[in-house]
Amino acid sequence: MADFDDSELPDPSLKNIIDQESLQWVFVGGKGGVGKTTTSCCLGIQLAKYRKKVLIVSTDPAHNLSDAFCQKIGRDPTPINGFDNLSAMEIDANDDMEKMQQQMTESAGAGSDEEAGISALMSELTASIPGIDEAMSFSELMKQVQNMDYDVVVFDTAP
Repeated sequence: MADFDDSELPDPSLKNIIDQESLQWVFVGGKGGVGKTTTSCCLGIQLAKYRKKVLIVSTDPAHNLSDAFCQKIGRDPTPINGFDNLSAMEIDANDDMEKMQQQMTESAGAGSDEEAGISALMSELTASIPGIDEAMSFSELMKQVQNMDYDVVVFDTAP
């Protein structure tokens, strides 16, 4: 095995993450039960000490941000009690996918035969390709987040 020179790598520390002012997105991932939500919340709180606006987004269907912060958090950014620059939101990928499919089905009934055919095809594809629902929901989420005015977004991902 070749030697790996890690002298150029930054120190693996919380301070290093916080000091990275160019950092805009942080993804916290792992298997179920390893502490993703706890890590996401703690990281969000620490980043809020140094950044103007921080958002924590849960894409995990278990949605534990509400429990972690002891307050109701919905699908829109919700200010976290005790902070003036920290918000959180819980996204339901399955719910978003169902809404997208419903919109495609509704639009298939209107317009030209060609538009209806394309909408029907898209609806069929979203129901048949494994993982496409998560990918499309994540794509929509990224569009939303890019349009929001946050310095950094912490993603608490599904296992």
